[in-house]
Amino acid sequence: MKRILSLTLILLLVTMSLAGCGETTTELQDGYYTAQAAEFHFGWKEYVTIMVKGGSIVSVEYNAENPSGFIKSWDNAYMQNMLHSNGTYPNEYTRYYAGELLEGQGKEPIDALTGATSSYSSFQKLSAAVVEQARKGDSSIVYVDTATE
Repeated sequence: MKRILSLTLILLLVTMSLAGCGETTTELQDGYYTAQAAEFHFGWKEYVTIMVKGGSIVSVEYNAENPSGFIKSWDNAYMQNMLHSNGTYPNEYTRYYAGELLEGQGKEPIDALTGATSSYSSFQKLSAAVVEQARKGDSSIVYVDTATE
């Protein structure tokens, strides 16, 4: 009886110690991942797409499209209006934010650009969601509420 009790106790201890060895992965899984705004905001729906290879982000695209699929950073009239009123424009801030995400690999905070704070808020939410999708290895598009309070 003591022998069975001892073996049961040893088995229980071994099982418990092995259960502690399992780690929750924070490494990014290889693939393409996209987070998209749930709603259009001023006629545009922003999105962030990343490519992960070897556990690292190797490509980032941040942009917005209108209902017809036209890309915001290609809209020259919008660019001119925004540049004169805000001091920046979509092609500038989308590249900046995407570059910062690529450089920091989703682990470093990103500073907002003056004149693009609304887009910064959206980018923060979208980039957090897309990095989480990459951690899970879930390549389905995640829709994010980017509305500001």
